[in-house]
Amino acid sequence: MNLTEKRESLKRFYLPLAYVFYKLKTPPNFITLLSILTGTASALAYYYDNLLTALLLLLLSGLFDLIDGAVARFMERPTKFGAVFDWIADKWVDGLILGTIGYIYAGPTWATFAITLSLLHSFIKPVVYSEIGFEVKIKGKILDPLEGVGFFGRPETHLALAIFTILEKAHFNTGLAFGLKLITILTALSLLQRIFYLYKNFGKVEDE
Repeated sequence: MNLTEKRESLKRFYLPLAYVFYKLKTPPNFITLLSILTGTASALAYYYDNLLTALLLLLLSGLFDLIDGAVARFMERPTKFGAVFDWIADKWVDGLILGTIGYIYAGPTWATFAITLSLLHSFIKPVVYSEIGFEVKIKGKILDPLEGVGFFGRPETHLALAIFTILEKAHFNTGLAFGLKLITILTALSLLQRIFYLYKNFGKVEDE
């Protein structure tokens, strides 16, 4: 499972909304800020056990994260700051939400591992950009050696959180405690997949 690979097919669902923001001349960085604010509010809602509100805000945060780059491309004004700001926003939201859910439902140990593995799973990509390089950068989108590698990333994490939030609200035994642990384990396996891929393809000493 790699939902990132399906992003092109998903564009028909979120591009119309991105076009509305474009016509309203909404700055892309402001949309990124909306992603941060709704993500932070989602974490607070999880803390206070307002699960449906938390889920709605989580989905909104993810939607804003999808459309900010699209709006920048519509405007033909993607910036390096915007790309960096988007990374910061993603990790802020993920850290808060995983940490809050982990602490409340699964305990501080699982929360720590969930945050750490989520950060490493993403952080490995800019390290690859720096140390290995990338093929091409098109309108702010980097096509890198890890493109499509890793079966469980940010989109899969958010989908799993949505599913297990619903199960928690419905009082199923496999609620957020189980979901957070499963997300942590799958993220760890996906990280290992990326590491093994890099070792297989870039682990040999280069000929001088």
